Amino acid sequence: MSEPTACAARCPHDDAYCDNCDRLVGLPGVHVIDVDRRPAGLVVEVESPPAVMGCPTCGVVARSHGRRTVTLVDIPCFGAPTRVRWRKRTWTCPEPSCPVGAFTEQDTGIANPRAMLTTRACRWATEQVRREHASIAGLARQLATTWRTVWTSIEPILARAAADESRFTGVTTLGVDEHLWHHVSPRKRGPKELTGMVDLTRDKDGRVRARLLDLVPGRSGTVYKTWLDQRGKTFKQRVEVATLDPFRGYKNAIDDKLADATAVLDAFHVVALAGRAVDEVRRRVQQEIHGHRGRSGDPLYGIRNILRCAAERLTDKQHARLAAAIAADERHDAVHIAWQCAQRVRAAYAHPDPARGRELAEQVVATFPTCPIPEIARLGRTFKQWKDAFLAYFETGRASNGGTEAVNGLIELHRRIARGFRNRENYRLRMLLVGGGLTLDPPQV
Repeated sequence: MSEPTACAARCPHDDAYCDNCDRLVGLPGVHVIDVDRRPAGLVVEVESPPAVMGCPTCGVVARSHGRRTVTLVDIPCFGAPTRVRWRKRTWTCPEPSCPVGAFTEQDTGIANPRAMLTTRACRWATEQVRREHASIAGLARQLATTWRTVWTSIEPILARAAADESRFTGVTTLGVDEHLWHHVSPRKRGPKELTGMVDLTRDKDGRVRARLLDLVPGRSGTVYKTWLDQRGKTFKQRVEVATLDPFRGYKNAIDDKLADATAVLDAFHVVALAGRAVDEVRRRVQQEIHGHRGRSGDPLYGIRNILRCAAERLTDKQHARLAAAIAADERHDAVHIAWQCAQRVRAAYAHPDPARGRELAEQVVATFPTCPIPEIARLGRTFKQWKDAFLAYFETGRASNGGTEAVNGLIELHRRIARGFRNRENYRLRMLLVGGGLTLDPPQV
């Protein structure tokens, strides 16, 4: 190139900063004065422009006291780890009566006081965990620093967001579920079970945007009640629908603390109960006929997967296999009847008209308890005990705990990515981040 670029022409001057370099680095309030490419990565040196500074305590114009260079970890740039060397200005107050001696330049837009990462690096790290499913160890490798440096930099941000009670506003549909957060001895890490609360409120388009609200130790109605009491009266009055799995402890908590809300039994778990009853009938009949568990070549064992499918999804070949297995022995009729009962439960949920679906569900509640097959009769008694919550599905716009299960899937994914957790509070903050339960500033890169 015969002529230098504008940037090359301006950079050598000592009396001016390069706008192009400042724009490329993108740190507000400071100017780039040097860039060095080293084997370990990029080093960008910045400083603020000269300005009159008043004492933060008394307001008297301060005197310059030199500079203090602080090295900060910044986001990776051009495929290399980056360090920002910020030449901070220092001043002294000339007022003898002022308690302030010397003070140093601070700018939270660049980094918080005593921070190790720049502000934008913290935002970038939280977004990488939240959106890209990154691990803290992986981010540390990209930033060429340690796990502890990254986590201690973003943990206060997450803790501050988690303590913000405003994130609980606007919740009208509340889901609850439990999961295991570790698989070691409870004496080392406390209870294995955590109860998770999820916001299942629909948006203006009627779609559920599930977000994790909290994770608390334990799995009981008392745990759920305590959490609801901590949210306050206004929160409890706003909840209109409360979805749950068939666990009596959570149902008691909803009845006690969310008296105005409609409890809805999750459709997936109801259908799973029906499918489990079919499996139990098949195993019992198998034992009665053959005296052993299912083996290859046994008719009932050969259709075990077909019995778990919806009837409308079976192919002609599968229908033929099912009919042949049932016809092989008249005692197999009990299995066929149980499968048909499970299909009736499926049909109630799958019906496009909620009113007609409710009628089918009411028939299930009315007829199953008197079924001569003991497993189906027990299933019918369960439905009868949960009748109101079972039928509420058809009156609440098909509310379910599906969004809660989706959040649990994210939690399990990140637990595997992190290779497990030892600190429950770190676990809670990480999962609130990935579960959408925290309101954070957008990344500014």
